[in-house]
Amino acid sequence: MDDADVVIIGAGAAGLSLARRLAALGPAGPAAALVLEPPAGPLRSPQRTWCWWEAAPGGEYDAAVRASWDRVAVYGPGGGRTEAPVAPLRYKMLRSDDFAALVARELADRPAVRRLTAAVTAVRDGGRWAEVDADTPAGRLRLRARWVFDSRPPAVLPPARTRLVQHFRGWFVRTARPAFDPAAALLMDFRVPQPPRGLAFGYVLPTGPGQALVEYTRFSRAPLGREAYDAELDRYTREVLGLGPFEVTGSEQGAIPMTDAVFPRRTGARVFRIGTAGGATRPATGYTFSGIQRQTRAIARAYAAGRVPLPPPAHRRRHLVMDAALLRALDRGRLDGAAYFAGLFAGHPPGRLLRFLDGRSRLRDELLIGLRGPVLPMALSCAELALLRRRAGHPG
Repeated sequence: MDDADVVIIGAGAAGLSLARRLAALGPAGPAAALVLEPPAGPLRSPQRTWCWWEAAPGGEYDAAVRASWDRVAVYGPGGGRTEAPVAPLRYKMLRSDDFAALVARELADRPAVRRLTAAVTAVRDGGRWAEVDADTPAGRLRLRARWVFDSRPPAVLPPARTRLVQHFRGWFVRTARPAFDPAAALLMDFRVPQPPRGLAFGYVLPTGPGQALVEYTRFSRAPLGREAYDAELDRYTREVLGLGPFEVTGSEQGAIPMTDAVFPRRTGARVFRIGTAGGATRPATGYTFSGIQRQTRAIARAYAAGRVPLPPPAHRRRHLVMDAALLRALDRGRLDGAAYFAGLFAGHPPGRLLRFLDGRSRLRDELLIGLRGPVLPMALSCAELALLRRRAGHPG
């Protein structure tokens, strides 16, 4: 049996963010930490694109950021466009492979934190140690660790009153002629057909006049099949964006839980959950990367101070209450989601809205956003939620 101070299960955004923060502690960090990354195959996360807002310049991941924008735009369902600068912030785009390469370079000079290809088969909590069993290319491995941080998605989501999914498919496209404004990220384009419940929108991140990531995204109870996504993307790129001839150079697809479930951040005396598994995803927007950074910074500070490194809540309680009401209103068909989100961008200064979406808003921001929104559907949803219990499966 091998011993380690820390075992991190998973090498996605959460696992690698925590690894680099622990490594950066130097002598105050772990004497030995292992990041267990599953082998290539269904257990390993596919390549992803992560985005977040951050003051510019000087971000800690700027060396790996693929593109960034100082303006954002939204199209309403009727075709009206709202565009605004977001200074002093920038909207930044990071590809998971670029992030992994950045972390690999940093860890190369810090041998206390190592990466190992291993498929975890069991985690057992204990009073003084936790044990992790894994299959590696060299055979079975059993690790004993003071602390285990597990970033794997839960096999079953926790009980909830409302459970939606933000699911999407994106194409990386190269057009035959200039078709994009590289200065503006198109966050939501509601000029696509809307489902009877939930909402759907296009999402365009231009990396040049003739290159962009174009996604079709939907909030609903269940994902679509690949052919359905491709049909929606084909219609969006040709009929709405009018790109003309273009080449698809790559693709990505995913699903993010949007739920009022409570994700446990601690599952034992020595075992913790991080990332989406630990509640880092903002329920009403799906943004996760910023929440992961807040969680992992706090874990590293606690570790360095000799405290129990319990991941903190990534989002404030009042934000989660507001998100629960919004999700319920969307799921019950009480709220025109496209009109609501388009109205948010048209009716509020960018700074206020981006602080809200990123979980850093002030109470005054939230009151102004709430009072200028659809008060009746949200109030009905709040009243309904107060009478419901969270339960397994979809509440219906």
